[in-house]
Amino acid sequence: MKAEKIKSLKNALIVSVQVTDERGYRDVLNPAQGPAIAAAFAVAAVNGGAKGIRADGPLDIAAIRRVVDVPIIGIYKIDIPGYDVRITPTLEAAKEIVRAGADIVALDATERPRPNNLSTSELIKKVKEELGVPVMADVSTYEEGVKAAESGADLISTTLSGYTPYTLNRPRPDLELVSKLANELDVPIVAEGHYDTPELARRALELGAYAVVVGNMIVNVRRITKRFVEEMSKACYR
Repeated sequence: MKAEKIKSLKNALIVSVQVTDERGYRDVLNPAQGPAIAAAFAVAAVNGGAKGIRADGPLDIAAIRRVVDVPIIGIYKIDIPGYDVRITPTLEAAKEIVRAGADIVALDATERPRPNNLSTSELIKKVKEELGVPVMADVSTYEEGVKAAESGADLISTTLSGYTPYTLNRPRPDLELVSKLANELDVPIVAEGHYDTPELARRALELGAYAVVVGNMIVNVRRITKRFVEEMSKACYR
């Protein structure tokens, strides 16, 4: 069953129903938040052809689980003082989203310190062994991707390229990272992060991505509107 869920995501669009600002935090300027709205976004995305949903937190995940049958990639963003890791930083966070209905747990797979002195490799193994669900490793570099694959991650996503202090100068989206990971690892590679046009999503697949995650450019009305307004402001009016 676990293998079938991953197989169903081959060449698929996965829609992230998180509404975040440019830093990846909840967008306080956008009122389109909460479990009911996340569930509505998920239904609309599936009706449009999405084969998977990525969602943040037990409440949103539980609401989405009630209305869609496609695989849910669950994360739980938690800010813990003294740690930069936010995406499912602990085993308990993973347990909560699995109980809520997540089929796959995504977690920060960088080598940055995490609570309880648990290494990334140890967390991946514990989630797989204790919760019995596949793990998607969110990475920011090629080296992190290799380490995640060696640790048993079932999918590797380029989610964090451009968001860690040592990758701020990377291209957005990081197609080069997608291509390198896809060509050199046997683990399915998911392209995520700044895929804001259909053409970029298609290009990621052409470079070897197993699937593509798109979020704000589908669900965040404020950011989409802002992008149009900023581009139109450059016009030379007649």
